[in-house]
Amino acid sequence: MKRIKTDILVLGSGIAGLTFAIKTAKKYPERSILVLTKTTEGESNTRYAQGGVAAVWDPEKDNADKHVADTLDAGAGLCKEDIVRIVVEEGPERVRELIEWGARFDKEKNSNEYDLAREGGHSEHRILHYKDLTGWEMQRTLMEEAAQYPNIQVWEHYFALDLITQHHLGRMVIRVTPNIECYGCYALNKQNSEIDTILSRITVLCTGGAGQVYKSTTNPVIATGDGVAMTYRAKGRVENMEFMQFHPTSLYNPVGENPSFLVSEAVRGFGAILKSAEGEEFMHLYDERLSLAPRDIVARAIDSEMKKRGTECMYLDCRHLEKEAFLAHFPTIYDKCMSLGIDPMQHMIPVVPACHYMCGGILVDDFGRSSIQRLYAAGECSSTGLHGANRLASNSLLEAMVFAHRIYLDIQDKLEHLDYQEDVPDWNAEGTMDPPEMVLITQGMKELKDIMSYYVGIVRSNIRSKRALDRLFLLYEETEDLYKTTKISPQLMELRNLITIAYLIARCAAHRRESRGLHFTTDYPDLLPFVENSVL
Repeated sequence: MKRIKTDILVLGSGIAGLTFAIKTAKKYPERSILVLTKTTEGESNTRYAQGGVAAVWDPEKDNADKHVADTLDAGAGLCKEDIVRIVVEEGPERVRELIEWGARFDKEKNSNEYDLAREGGHSEHRILHYKDLTGWEMQRTLMEEAAQYPNIQVWEHYFALDLITQHHLGRMVIRVTPNIECYGCYALNKQNSEIDTILSRITVLCTGGAGQVYKSTTNPVIATGDGVAMTYRAKGRVENMEFMQFHPTSLYNPVGENPSFLVSEAVRGFGAILKSAEGEEFMHLYDERLSLAPRDIVARAIDSEMKKRGTECMYLDCRHLEKEAFLAHFPTIYDKCMSLGIDPMQHMIPVVPACHYMCGGILVDDFGRSSIQRLYAAGECSSTGLHGANRLASNSLLEAMVFAHRIYLDIQDKLEHLDYQEDVPDWNAEGTMDPPEMVLITQGMKELKDIMSYYVGIVRSNIRSKRALDRLFLLYEETEDLYKTTKISPQLMELRNLITIAYLIARCAAHRRESRGLHFTTDYPDLLPFVENSVL
């Protein structure tokens, strides 16, 4: 076991974590910044983003008011308008910084102008992209820039277990305790199985989403909601967990695949049309924007058509699109389809909805401050108020950069006034042993995903929510018994974190007695006139 001190601790190495680390390292070369990632530096939710980043880029055709209006419309009445305007107005400058660091967004042929795409819910072409690998390109750019600063250390294969607060000093901490403070975290070094105590002046959570709570998800296997679960255990506030976004078009693979392969929304923006197996269009039955309606509408439409027709998927028709242009924009999607014997220029692409993005999360203010002092959050693990009840396509990468910058600004007057909490005890693993059978963990994970997929998926009801909560409680008790008696492993901690996420989703879903945005319940199919966020 080690006791490690760092001025700033960042959990997560995606776009939010590295953007914050780079800005802070450049401003304070004498300050130590430690970035922990539970796998490798390049493995993050950012890397899997295909479509792009939304920003008002062409002032002759687009403006901030249009982008704000599109975001508010998609968010179904729960966006915080002041936050939306902050992100939309500050976003273009954050994108320019990324370009200065080396991001290579696509440009129009024989032109120096960026090739701006349009996606569902957007009224204008404003999506900057790099082929269909935008997230990969942004991650590459950030990793190369971060490597320029010697005061940034990125430790790979470190799994954060718990946030350290007054609770670990023997004090009673409950959800209404005032002035809860974060002093760092306990982290499992996966390479030697030792649990280190990491003390910090400031901690920033950039731990990504929680898509692995469902059977079918476009999220990587690392997306297990660790940051949200740790914050909730530390008695921090979370909100709007019922709003889990299902991407309408993941590639249907009958043999199963984890993560599911994403067929970017940009493909529909490029002109692809949703159809049935018989080649019939159906989106006109659900929304006048057809295949470019917001994601919640399109996902429910596909789910509804599959159930009515008794089919396992619907289809995306790209056959009328120009092949050379399709290949230039979507080479990865084309190659993936071809590997499964599907030629997008000859056959329609089979698609199904899959869990894609967590719109709720750790409740933060306009500078990324959580309800726990000295603890910030940015990116998908946070709930800033930008997304409301449904995220507008390609707003997430923008939000991550804007809030990483705003956290960087907020800590400038705080660092020198904060010190380490020296009285924190080391992790106590006495009385634990190796788990008797790994099947207890792997089967628990399977049961969890089944519960959430069948009972708290795209369409919900009161009885489904109750069954989910009843079954999750049993799974929680079994897993906590295992946690108290066995040695810590990443698999056990991920199961424990996902059970917490599942509980939060199911509980928030049970409390929201209306249908709004991504939350649709058959018991309350209409919107209520009174709108509020669900805070736990």
